[in-house]
Amino acid sequence: MTPLKRHLFHVMLSASLLCQPALAATPPAVAIRQDDKGNFTLLRDGEPYLIHGAGGSSHLKDLVKYGGNSIRTWGIDSLDEKIDGKPLLDYCQELGITVTAGIWIGHQRHGFDYSDETQLKKQRDMVREAVRKYRGHPALLMWGLGNEMEGPESDGKDTRIWKELNVLAAIVKEEDPGHPVMTVIAGAAESKVKGILGNYPNIDVLGVNAYAGASGAIRAVKQAGWKKPFVLTEFGPQGHWEVSKTSWNAPIEPTSRNKAASYYATLSLLAENTDICLGSYVFLWGQKQEVTSTWYGMFLSSGEKLPTVDAVCRAWTGKWPDNRAPRITTFETPLKEATVAPGQTVTVTAAAEDPESDTMTWEWSVCEESIDRRSGGDAEAAPPAVSGSIVSQENGAATIKTPVKPGNYRLFVIVRDGKGGASADNTPFRVAR
Repeated sequence: MTPLKRHLFHVMLSASLLCQPALAATPPAVAIRQDDKGNFTLLRDGEPYLIHGAGGSSHLKDLVKYGGNSIRTWGIDSLDEKIDGKPLLDYCQELGITVTAGIWIGHQRHGFDYSDETQLKKQRDMVREAVRKYRGHPALLMWGLGNEMEGPESDGKDTRIWKELNVLAAIVKEEDPGHPVMTVIAGAAESKVKGILGNYPNIDVLGVNAYAGASGAIRAVKQAGWKKPFVLTEFGPQGHWEVSKTSWNAPIEPTSRNKAASYYATLSLLAENTDICLGSYVFLWGQKQEVTSTWYGMFLSSGEKLPTVDAVCRAWTGKWPDNRAPRITTFETPLKEATVAPGQTVTVTAAAEDPESDTMTWEWSVCEESIDRRSGGDAEAAPPAVSGSIVSQENGAATIKTPVKPGNYRLFVIVRDGKGGASADNTPFRVAR
């Protein structure tokens, strides 16, 4: 290589290195410390780190704004998701957000066979490759090895799953001893905890997804014999399987006010149980269709935050945000959990309060009830809206014409403050001849 070519090569090499993500030379050390009283603390770069986290990868600037410091993902592919042209991990690093990196582990309901050596080897190789690829990133907090892979409705007594997770955790620790390994289960059933205790010693942190039982999850795992660190990895309002239902079996969604109260109460109780609790991840920091378009998301699809965001901000920071979302206080309709005739005209009303007295706008809609129900949070198709169902609307009142087609429906009301905040409630109803 001539001197000129050598010079050009070094210039090009230097330029290419400048274009690489700005990673720390040595990633922050993450460890778990136990004091002489048995209390656990998560340490990042030697400093205590309490997880104020959220599940999801949208609205991340808002997460920081409202007091959050970490996100949780479910599959390793999401780490390469681009936000503003940057991979998720790099984007989080710039915002000062850590990531519990989920590694999706096979579910039997999706066809994974824990007795199939070929499938097991392929999964082990995938885990090793994933850890090697991302272990040096400074935004990485811990590994989330699996999510509800035992099945949300199982008793957790299939020991093959826990034993295989123990093998996989050993691979993670071999490749990356610098980050804890957490596995997430659905609920805090004693049989699941005991299955892990008896077959999965390599686990560092137990993650639990819980909804109506979220506030009691720590007590439940302790009663089952759990003595290692714990994270509430997914929680929110009452789940659709935990609420009252109509006579035709439609789940009744909690109101936006009740959801906000539920988030705040759970976080407040966790703050009183810091002996094994390293923090939590609220669900969902974003929007999704699961039973309805509003049940679990903390934002609308149009981007507005809901009162649940304000509630977790208060719990995380001790203060309300500068501008709070409006709150629906009443929602009156003869359609509420009722069976009505097709083509019937009814009047519906709602009232709301806005803490800053912002001008509010209202939106009413009727949608078909979802029939694409999945298990364990799997993706669902959104049901269609019913055209022509809103005869007129003005502020908190509307005239509704019930659909002519017999079936199950929901009436939705959304109020917005024009400042990025909203509330949304709905009620199921049925049309029958």
